[in-house]
Amino acid sequence: MPPKKEAPMSAFERKRLENIANNNAILSTISTTAEKIIPKPAPPKPKPKTKRAAAPRVKQEPVLRETRSTRQSSRLAGLDADSSVLKRKAEVEAESEAEKARAKKMRVSGDLNLGDIKVEGRKWENGLDGLAGLKGLGIRGAQPGVRTFTEEEVEETSDESLKGLRLRMSGLKLYEKWPVNDIKIVPQRVYAMGFHPTEEKPIIFAGDKEGAMGVFDASQEAPEVDDDDEDAEYPDPVISAFKTHSRTISSFHFAPGNANAVYSASYDSSIRKLDLDKGVSIEVFAPVDPSEDLPISAIDMPSTDPNMIIFSTLQGSLGRHDMRTKSADAEIWGLTEQKIGGFSLHPAHPHLLATASLDRTLKIWDLRKITGKGDLRHPALLGEHESRLSVSHASWSSGGHIATSSYDDRIKIYSFPDAGKWAPGKNVTEAEMKPTHQIPHNNQTGRWVTILKPQWQKQPRDGIHKFVIGNMNRFVDVFAANGEQLAQLDGDGITAVPAVAHFHPTLDWVAGGNASGKLCLWM
Repeated sequence: MPPKKEAPMSAFERKRLENIANNNAILSTISTTAEKIIPKPAPPKPKPKTKRAAAPRVKQEPVLRETRSTRQSSRLAGLDADSSVLKRKAEVEAESEAEKARAKKMRVSGDLNLGDIKVEGRKWENGLDGLAGLKGLGIRGAQPGVRTFTEEEVEETSDESLKGLRLRMSGLKLYEKWPVNDIKIVPQRVYAMGFHPTEEKPIIFAGDKEGAMGVFDASQEAPEVDDDDEDAEYPDPVISAFKTHSRTISSFHFAPGNANAVYSASYDSSIRKLDLDKGVSIEVFAPVDPSEDLPISAIDMPSTDPNMIIFSTLQGSLGRHDMRTKSADAEIWGLTEQKIGGFSLHPAHPHLLATASLDRTLKIWDLRKITGKGDLRHPALLGEHESRLSVSHASWSSGGHIATSSYDDRIKIYSFPDAGKWAPGKNVTEAEMKPTHQIPHNNQTGRWVTILKPQWQKQPRDGIHKFVIGNMNRFVDVFAANGEQLAQLDGDGITAVPAVAHFHPTLDWVAGGNASGKLCLWM
C-alpha cells in the first residue's frame, strides 16, 4: 500500500506559525534588554554564626496521635471526575465519617469506673479527688440586664407577710468565693441540674449537651491570694466532671433515703446510678437492643418506693421500671405521638403524674389504673388542658400545684389541693383543669438557650410553696404558688441566661446553669 502523502500546508496555518515565531523573537529581545538595564540584587551577607550552649536533652514520651488518611488529588492520580472508582471512593469516605459520628453517640453499656471517664481539661482535672468530700453524706424580647421585677415593687408591697417573704428571697446573694466565669461546671451547655438534698453543704450536679456530668461542692474555701501581687494566679475551684453518657443529660434525681445515689437520664436512651461512695456509674435501664433509640427526657421516683423509676421519652412514651428486674421487663406506654418534654410525680401522692407535651397539652394520669390491652395499655387519663402553643414542662409541688411553662409566653399554675382524695380513674372536669393563675413570661429561648422550666422547692422548710425559672434577661425568677413574684435574682459577672434553674429541696439556695457550662449560685 503506497504511503499517504502529507496534505499541503494551508495559507492560514503558515501565517499562524509565522506569528508564533515573531512573538517569540520579540519576547527574547525584551528579556535580553531587561537583563542589561535592571541591576541584579547583591547576594545577602552571611550571618555570623554564634555558638549557643547546648541545651540538655530531655527524653520525651511519644505523643499518640490519631492516624488520619492523607488526602490525594484525584486529578493527579489520573482519575476522571465521573469515574466509578472516584464515586466509590467518595461513598466509602462518607460511610466512614457517618460511622464515626454514630460511634461517638453510641450508648456505652455496663458499669463505668469514674476514674476511666474523667473529662479532659484543666478545669476538671481533679476528677475523683473532687468527690472525696461527698462520701457518706447525710431570644425574642430578651433585654439583658433589664429587670422585670424591681426593688420598688418589693418596698410597695402592702401585705406584710408577702413583703417579708419578698425581702428574704430578694436578699439571696450571688456566691462570692469565685466569680461566675470561673465556675465552669461542665464543658458544654447545661441541659440539666440538680441540688443534692443534704443540708450540710451546697452540692450541685449539672449535665451538658454531650453527656458530661459536673459536680461542684460550694463549701470549699477559696485560697488566699495577695491582692498586691500582680503576677499572682488565682486558682480555679475544685470541680469534678465525668463522661457518664454519650449524649445530652436531660434529668437528675436523688434517691429517697440514699444520699450516695444520684440518678441521671440521657438522650442516649439510658438511665444511670452514680454511687458516690464507690465511684462507679451503674446502668440501671437501657433498651435491650443497643441500636434502639429511646431518648429519655425526664425521670422521677416515687417517694414510697426507692426501687421504682418512672421516665418519659422524646417519642411520646412513658416508662415504669423496677430496678431489681431486667430492662426488658420495664413497662412502656405510648401516651402521645409527639414528644413529652417533661413530667413529674405528685410528691405526696406519687400515683398521680403530670406530663407536658409538644402536642400543646398538660395531662394528668393515674398510675393506679392501667387501661387498654396490648400495645394500647396506658395509665388512666384523668384530665387535660390545652395551651395555644407547646408546653415545655409540668412540675408538681407537694402542695398540689402544677406549674407549666409554654411557648405562648405564659407560666400557668394549676391547683389541685384535694388530689390525694381522688378515686382511681377519677374524671377531672374541664373547669377543674383551668389554670388558677397565669403569669406573662418570655419563654422564647431560641436555638442556643436551654428551654426554661419551672422547678418547685420540694419540701420548703418555711411551708411556703415556691418555684424558680430562668429569665431571658439574665436573671432567675422566684414565684409563689399564688402567682406572686417573690424575687429576681441577679449579680455581677452574669453574662448569659441562667436558663436551667433549681431550688434546694428544703433551704433557700438557688442554682442556675447557662449555655457556657457555667454555674450561678445564690445563698
